[in-house]
Amino acid sequence: MAAPAVQVSRRSFLSAALAASLTTAARAAPPARPPRKGRVAITLDLEMSRHYPTRGMLEWDYRKGDLDEPTKEYALRAAELVKARGGVIHFFLVGRVLEQPDIGWLKRIAEAGHPIGNHTYDHVHLKAASPEATQFRFQRAPWLVRGKTTDQVLRENIELTTAAMKDRAGLAPRGFRTPGGFHNGLADRPDLQRMLLDLGFRWVSSKYPSHASGQPGEPPGEDVYASIVAAQKEAQPFVYSTGLVEIPMSPISDVGAFRSQRWKLEWFLEATRRSIEWAIRDGGAFDFLAHPSCLVVEDPKFETLKLICDLVEKAGERAEIVDLDTLARDVAA
Repeated sequence: MAAPAVQVSRRSFLSAALAASLTTAARAAPPARPPRKGRVAITLDLEMSRHYPTRGMLEWDYRKGDLDEPTKEYALRAAELVKARGGVIHFFLVGRVLEQPDIGWLKRIAEAGHPIGNHTYDHVHLKAASPEATQFRFQRAPWLVRGKTTDQVLRENIELTTAAMKDRAGLAPRGFRTPGGFHNGLADRPDLQRMLLDLGFRWVSSKYPSHASGQPGEPPGEDVYASIVAAQKEAQPFVYSTGLVEIPMSPISDVGAFRSQRWKLEWFLEATRRSIEWAIRDGGAFDFLAHPSCLVVEDPKFETLKLICDLVEKAGERAEIVDLDTLARDVAA
């Protein structure tokens, strides 16, 4: 006996087909990616800063690596504070620091797991137009670079720091940061990019985006804060055409705020807070740039570092404190 015919309406057929199609698509679709975490890096440059500890102190321009005791103590205590909060600080070392008789404080920082990068031997200007212009020291004593090209001076300054770190402290440099920052990083200098790659560095921290900062001594207005937060989008890691990774410094730096603009600590804390909240909200990177030689005067109680740790801790799974090696791996992946 023949099976009875089953009549299916056109609407039922289309509904069934659509359901089957959606089921197949759902099975084939990859799982949704979790929201990207905000990644916060704390970086401290180990060098002396002009006008600290008192205004008018300019001799540090010639002796960038002659760290005084308060600066070294602040760096060590900062490392201990952040580590106790579950974080890490990425330090950048001017090589002449290693000529000092005691570097026990630096070894303690390294032994605690904080990475230390190369910041050149004399704090040289990588985009200088002449050998003498690379550093104040060489303007005072031009015979130190006589007969050398600018490229030779720069390369030697970087190589000396790597050698000094290995010989004196048993450390290999974890990345490279240019003294000073450039609004376009090294985008206009592929020769410098290639030099760094030749010297074994796969990432550089050289870009510092432009931003508003208001009038010296005056409270920053909403336009200034908005400009600083907006600049965070220009401070995200990327890769140059040469393959060198760039990890920009995030504004506003401590010397930019305190030394140049004569900000109060509360203003600096507010700018830092807003910038980190942006990174957490948008899943971006924030590379906090500061100097123990400046902070020991302007923020002796480590309020900025405590604020950073508090914000990341409060964000829970939405944020983490990382080193710059991690940011470089993320962007290169």
